[in-house]
Amino acid sequence: MGRPENEVDQTVPARAALAKFLRERRHAAGLTYRQMSKNRGGRPSAATLERAAAGTTVPAWDTIEHFITATLTENDLFGPEMLLARAHELWIRARRATRAPYYVHTAPDPTLIADTADLLRALRHQHVWAGYPSPGEMQATAGGWALPKSTTQRIIDGLTLPVDPPQALAFLRACYVQEETELERWLDAAVRALKNDPPRRFKDIGTWIRAHRAMVGKTRETERAPVTPLHDQTGPRAA
Repeated sequence: MGRPENEVDQTVPARAALAKFLRERRHAAGLTYRQMSKNRGGRPSAATLERAAAGTTVPAWDTIEHFITATLTENDLFGPEMLLARAHELWIRARRATRAPYYVHTAPDPTLIADTADLLRALRHQHVWAGYPSPGEMQATAGGWALPKSTTQRIIDGLTLPVDPPQALAFLRACYVQEETELERWLDAAVRALKNDPPRRFKDIGTWIRAHRAMVGKTRETERAPVTPLHDQTGPRAA
């Protein structure tokens, strides 16, 4: 019988909540950390998995993913999706609690953006609210070269705005703004801010306006989507 596991570190409650969730997963699967690591081909190691559930640090997201997939059981009827979603929520909260400044209590509200200074400040605030993902993490989330690390760092440092709508959307998605309705609000704010920018640094504001209109169209299609399939499934009426 192995040595008893230390109690979860309670220093940071959000970090402790993530650790408790992971421990619950391991107990449900009835596995040791060594068995979990072996089931994943030895990576991550048993020591890494054990540290992830200790509550002393916030593990990397890929470690969390390995932890969840290694502890799936027949009782997990909905598969890993719901478990990963819950784990990701707890992971973001833990990163936010350990990385964000004390004065950041809520996500930024795009409707309060009036000019480009507000826009840049809100983008940086969103990055903080997302738990300070590194430029490398954000580039990997965005995929390809949609979000170069050097440009991302300059946005994070408050030195520049995204050069165009695709880069702005890539930045926001890498900061876990995924809903199209939320992205539409950000694009609306960007158009408003650029129109009010005194130096007129962004001369081609038309690209931002068109991107916003396209996003509005997508959100409207999404809102209509649940209704259409039901209508189509009614079939021909009886004569």
